[in-house]
Amino acid sequence: MTATLPGGLAPISRAACIGGGVIGGGWIARFLLAGIDVKVFDPHPDAQRIVAEVLANAERAYGLLTGAPLPKRGRLTFCVSVAEAVADAQWVQESVPERLDLKRRVLAEIDAAAPADALLGSSTSGLKPTDLQAGLTHPGRLFVAHPYNPVYLLPLVEIVGGASTTSDTVARAKAVLDAIGMKGVVIAREIEAFVGDRLLEALWREALWLIKDDICDVETLDDVIRYSFGLRWAQMGLFQTYRIAGGEAGMRHFLAQFGPCLAWPWTKLTDVVDLDDALVEKIGAQSDAQAAGLSIRELERIRDENLVGIVQALKAGQGGEGWGAGKLLKEFEQRLWAQAGAAPAPDTSAPLALVEARVSPAWIDYNGHMTEHRYLQVFGDATDALLRLIGVDLAYVEGGHSYYTVETHLRHLDEAKLGEVLVCTTQILGTDEKRLHVFHRLYAGPERREIATGEHMLLHVDSKAGRAAPAAVQVRATVSVIAAAHAGLERPVAAGRAIGQQAPAPTA
Repeated sequence: MTATLPGGLAPISRAACIGGGVIGGGWIARFLLAGIDVKVFDPHPDAQRIVAEVLANAERAYGLLTGAPLPKRGRLTFCVSVAEAVADAQWVQESVPERLDLKRRVLAEIDAAAPADALLGSSTSGLKPTDLQAGLTHPGRLFVAHPYNPVYLLPLVEIVGGASTTSDTVARAKAVLDAIGMKGVVIAREIEAFVGDRLLEALWREALWLIKDDICDVETLDDVIRYSFGLRWAQMGLFQTYRIAGGEAGMRHFLAQFGPCLAWPWTKLTDVVDLDDALVEKIGAQSDAQAAGLSIRELERIRDENLVGIVQALKAGQGGEGWGAGKLLKEFEQRLWAQAGAAPAPDTSAPLALVEARVSPAWIDYNGHMTEHRYLQVFGDATDALLRLIGVDLAYVEGGHSYYTVETHLRHLDEAKLGEVLVCTTQILGTDEKRLHVFHRLYAGPERREIATGEHMLLHVDSKAGRAAPAAVQVRATVSVIAAAHAGLERPVAAGRAIGQQAPAPTA
């Protein structure tokens, strides 16, 4: 179970999800969008509707998150029993409510019906895996796979083994998670609530006291987090953030300076707040006011857009190498591109349609439409797609040769709005052994209105020598075939136009 299977990313092709609520639905979406077939059992009467809504949000978010070629979506099947759902599964994810008796009963059903070598993960947020393994015939394949909501966007999964969990199970689980774009972190020892929820519980307890004591309301508390340390945590976590706070002297200086604060009476973490009816209603009313009438699905979509923007920004960080979750996305996209393999032979009877994208929240400027440098980004993506088509792939570039863009002319004809699908076509206007002259057209929306054009001259270079050089024979041969076909197409009227030059008037 180590080879990547056709049509998917992971060393599995079949998963089962028992429970399709908030977390279970997120797992279903994550697996499906990785090309894995998923069978689901959930006795809730609205399970299919809920899963469909979560999946719709997930697909929307992925469209904003990445332009890499996702595999064909896995097949979704709803089953009438646990046994039916898990019968041929390679990974079973249990996401039923957080009650030990219920989880043990469901896990026993799974254990009895699933193949003996199937991985068995529990989405529990606090129960020890050793307690969950009690009574199982195959306890060695059970582990905690604790994700974070939304599972389809947040990549972290805490992998926690119990007393009987085998090292092979942990290794296999981590491999699957890594392959589908998630970050599987192995927790060394099992404790209740693991690592993430231990931290969140501490913050949550203090937050409840701040609301109960009327220090602030829920919106103010959320603002304190999201406008300050929440942004730092999103890309550096806690200790690396505090290392910087220590200045040039680093973490040791920070601990020496702020360590004494731990003895000060600042916190109520050892004193549990009484969540009586009055406090529940107080928090509920303030939360309703904060939501301002937005539904849960609307809030989920806003959350997803914000997360996509943050991850995209992190992907561009560290000089383009990516940072944190952005680096993980970048590596995941590289695997997606590698798996996509060679493109099918293009239809050269028309300009090549090589790139399709969607306007993401990160692409929107202060005017509410796509900012101008994103037009060039899409044209650059189209150029890259053309280069891959003619054989200038990653191996070619690593070998020391590539095409560099030496001249660009852009025209902005119309606006692109949030969420619109963009299609870019590419026409080769001319080529020789060193040069490649292309013309891109960018279309938006279902009506395919033309919103921009880009004309580019590329020069083939020997990057090691730092000078222009002839392209490889096979590259020249491939591009010449396309160029010959495109020579019969109508030349774009904007080709070669100077800045400010008007289009020629139509002839009678």
